[in-house]
Amino acid sequence: MVDGDTIVLQCRDISVHYGDVVALSDLSVAFDRGKIHAVVGQNGAGKTTFARAVAGLVSAQNGQILIDGKAIPPGNVSGARQAGVELVHQSFALPPSFSVAETMQFGAQNRAVYSRKGLEKRWQKHLDALDVKVSAGQRIRDLPVETQQSVEIARALVTKARVLILDEPTAVLSPEGTAKLFERVRRLQEIGVTVILILHKIREVLAIADTVTVLRGGLLVEGPIDTSGIDAARLSELIIGPDLRVVDEDDRAALTGSAAVAHTTAMKEAADGPPVLDVRSLSTRVDPDGPALDTVDLTIAAGEIVGVAGVEGNGQRTLVRAISALADVSAGTIELDGVTMTDAAMKARRLAGLRVIPFERNVEGLSLSSTLWQNWSIRMLLERSILAFIQPAELRKRCNDALDIWDVRYDNVSQLAGSLSGGNAQKVILAREMDDQARLIIAAQPTRGLDIGATSFVWDSLRKAKHRGCGILFISSDLDEIMDVCDRVVVMLSGRIVEAFEPPYDLKKIGAAMTGLSK
Repeated sequence: MVDGDTIVLQCRDISVHYGDVVALSDLSVAFDRGKIHAVVGQNGAGKTTFARAVAGLVSAQNGQILIDGKAIPPGNVSGARQAGVELVHQSFALPPSFSVAETMQFGAQNRAVYSRKGLEKRWQKHLDALDVKVSAGQRIRDLPVETQQSVEIARALVTKARVLILDEPTAVLSPEGTAKLFERVRRLQEIGVTVILILHKIREVLAIADTVTVLRGGLLVEGPIDTSGIDAARLSELIIGPDLRVVDEDDRAALTGSAAVAHTTAMKEAADGPPVLDVRSLSTRVDPDGPALDTVDLTIAAGEIVGVAGVEGNGQRTLVRAISALADVSAGTIELDGVTMTDAAMKARRLAGLRVIPFERNVEGLSLSSTLWQNWSIRMLLERSILAFIQPAELRKRCNDALDIWDVRYDNVSQLAGSLSGGNAQKVILAREMDDQARLIIAAQPTRGLDIGATSFVWDSLRKAKHRGCGILFISSDLDEIMDVCDRVVVMLSGRIVEAFEPPYDLKKIGAAMTGLSK
């Protein structure tokens, strides 16, 4: 518990409703100044709503939010910033065409006029003081994701923030990027900033946070709890609650870090059938989503999960685009289930059994402004003739049946996809892509931003597809996840597959291959 004299942020009976949906219900919680606090819970628990309410982006229907004992006006971003609250969103809000200096100045209160050189000189000092390794003259679009996040945090601190909230800051980071972020968070704590991290991974909570607060269904379950007095098993029980029994015991250990995990998976079960994916000497032209592929060879057998490890931006997206008919192939061949598909259109590849769980569920996977049944039905529409007769009533019924099978929590199939939590949105994509006709499933970052229960659900679904004879290409920035799920792992570096590994896996060797340091 926190002492009244040390409280920096206090919420008193905060409630937030979106129509009939209760996002937060009478939340009362207080955070001590100068500490690192974690806020955790399943998807839809109210974590992001809490962060947005404190930052003034959401107006609570009742209750008070106080900073240093003074109430800040609800739904007022300017008032929250003046009180010392800054929020860094999971999806960065940096203008890609701006330079770093222009981005920093855009977020500053000082509206003085500077020359370009003067502006860059001014903000380079700020960046250097925060140990952000970037030139103030660089364009945002040219920066790797870890650096973009560092700039986002530096911009948030322009206003001398006393409370910095980071919403899912590790979701887009490699393990190395996460370690660097945590170093930066500790340095912020040393200069007196109170940091609130919204996290999903229990091992990260216990590694960085002084306290942890658990939300479930918009309610406070417990907290702030001193992390020195709680272990991973107990924290997972608080997060998942009565649904803990649905999480596989081995998955729970892997997800929470509550037990030593050998990363042996199934010790590569024999896959004697012909490959469902056979990529030979594949090269592509320059692609907007990453470096061109350079003579990539990759085979996936029926009933096999092959993981792709690598620092983000080393060709993983280009590989997915090439297999999905979205990138221009300059050399090599792609075969699906024994049929050459190198020049085939997307429709032909889908009819051959290709399914894709895309990198960005809210951008590539779903149309947030369309209904659930429209999002689910797009698979059928892609595979039918353009002249085929469409019966919306039939599609709504089939969608309803599919979403029920996949345990999607929703009101009706006519609600907008944007109203769902991250876990339920991902289940809609799974319900659409993992049908009985699937032969090759590309799962690109399928658990990013998901809680323990939803992550275990995705893993279990992929394993069931594997046992039905599907081949699965599994891409993740989380090495622990890759080693826990996959039968075989390949490493991508600068558009090439540089090494392949089989279980039992060696984390150091895979990490060395990812950074080009392996011998």
